[in-house]
Amino acid sequence: MLIDVNPDNPQQRLIDQVVQLLRRGGIIAYPTDTYYGIGCDIMNKKAIERIYQLRQRDKKKPFSFICSSLKNISHYAKVTNYAYKNMRRLLPGPYTFVLPGSKLVPKIMLTKRKTAGIRVPDNRICMALVEALGNPIISTSAKDAEGAIFYDASLINEHFGNRLDAVIDGGYVPGQPSSVVSIIDDTPEVIREGVGDVSIFKY
Repeated sequence: MLIDVNPDNPQQRLIDQVVQLLRRGGIIAYPTDTYYGIGCDIMNKKAIERIYQLRQRDKKKPFSFICSSLKNISHYAKVTNYAYKNMRRLLPGPYTFVLPGSKLVPKIMLTKRKTAGIRVPDNRICMALVEALGNPIISTSAKDAEGAIFYDASLINEHFGNRLDAVIDGGYVPGQPSSVVSIIDDTPEVIREGVGDVSIFKY
């Protein structure tokens, strides 16, 4: 099911429709400030397992997830003053921050080191979804089996068909990866340089 949502002013009734799907364990594709993402409610284990199957991904490699705000991140991760100060300068934006996960995060979403990758994208549609749902949403890029990225919602809908419960068409996305920065023990480490400027983490 392809749902057209206004990227500048997302229609609340359409957001609520998609949130109902997520609450029932649905899997969706949605726009972010980097790629189109595939996601579900992180509190729904069955839905998470469906995404692992869909992406043919090893369960030892957790997905990152989207929070609705910096304040919201502190429920799902241990955020030091240093981490907060730096994230406040950059979020919302095209970054994934690796932080120690809190007890609220399901085990399947944590690495062996009990860390989690967390995003707050600069995209009104995915922010509206996470706020309305009240839980974070998994974020993994919409790719085919060969790893080619989809930039177009209608192509995602065509490719995945009924393996996705809804595809939100939110128009153009940049099609570049987020920058990944680990802030464990107040020691920043740039894991991947993507579209977000990481110069403040380089000494």
